[in-house]
Amino acid sequence: MAVLVTGGAGYIGNHTCVELLNEGYDVIVIDNLSNSSEKSLKRVEEITGKKLTFYKADLLDREAVENIFRNEKIDSVIHFAGLKAVGESVSRPLEYYYNNITGTLVLCDIMRKYGVTDLVFSSSATVYGNPKTVPIKEDFPLSVTNPYGRTKLMIEEILRDLYVSDNTWNIVLLRYFNPVGAHKSGRIGEDPRGIPNNLVPYITQVAVGKLDFLGVFGNDYDTPDGTGVRDYIHVVDLAKGHLKALEKLKESKGVLTYNLGTGKGYSVMEMLKSFEKVCQKPIKYKIMPRRPGDIATCYADPTKAREELGWVAEKGLPEMCEDSWRWQKNNPNGYEE
Repeated sequence: MAVLVTGGAGYIGNHTCVELLNEGYDVIVIDNLSNSSEKSLKRVEEITGKKLTFYKADLLDREAVENIFRNEKIDSVIHFAGLKAVGESVSRPLEYYYNNITGTLVLCDIMRKYGVTDLVFSSSATVYGNPKTVPIKEDFPLSVTNPYGRTKLMIEEILRDLYVSDNTWNIVLLRYFNPVGAHKSGRIGEDPRGIPNNLVPYITQVAVGKLDFLGVFGNDYDTPDGTGVRDYIHVVDLAKGHLKALEKLKESKGVLTYNLGTGKGYSVMEMLKSFEKVCQKPIKYKIMPRRPGDIATCYADPTKAREELGWVAEKGLPEMCEDSWRWQKNNPNGYEE
């Protein structure tokens, strides 16, 4: 069975490619490498001992995408590709709307043309906006606080409309909470371009000496220590959730939605202290103003994924920190030699 992975050279994409290859899937990757490295895919092949097929192309390039469907026998698609920084989306909304939504429209139109109607979409917990209560269930009201989240919510709505128009489509929407960690080999991990937007790579880059200090955005939230609380999930657990979603596509028609999270929230300061234990050094930080679009507390109720997908996050906070640190320590400059 051949799976097209859009954005497959990225952080979550390459970990999912490892799991797919290990389970015997044929993997075809499309990635424009705007925020990723082809070297990560070479390392995926090293880790698994198996080959994948890579196309350097952009989803906005219709001819290039159609060429892939023409050349390959694709059975299903896992759609990761998209711009993903919350803060940047606030300052560059047009780029986010154009890239994320138009890219998805091109992809789905070509899938329809070639009769490929099984799709797993990489959505986000940002579609819940600022939830009134936690833990967050899939049937909570949807609202968003930033353009990045709005693109995810709009795409979810587009995919629901697509199914209404044609019931042969089979779609799983996976709402991720906060992916962290790295493959235990230390060969692949999160490698952001420039200054990291996410907490964990920022911490690890401070720990390895690339950055001077961690900016903690807000210490006056209504949380136990005043810093934001998030549901951090190990990227390998997250990757395995996509395989469970692919299996689910075989047995049910329609649009299904699942939270992928641990069901437990950790504050920024808790994450910081946990990393200090792992890397055995203090990590400098400074309290900064809150970022626009951020919320106080966000963690999942993962019950539905457990009951319907048979998926449970297995890795805890110590393993998330250890694996992130191993990756950063072994690759201080990411995929650059």
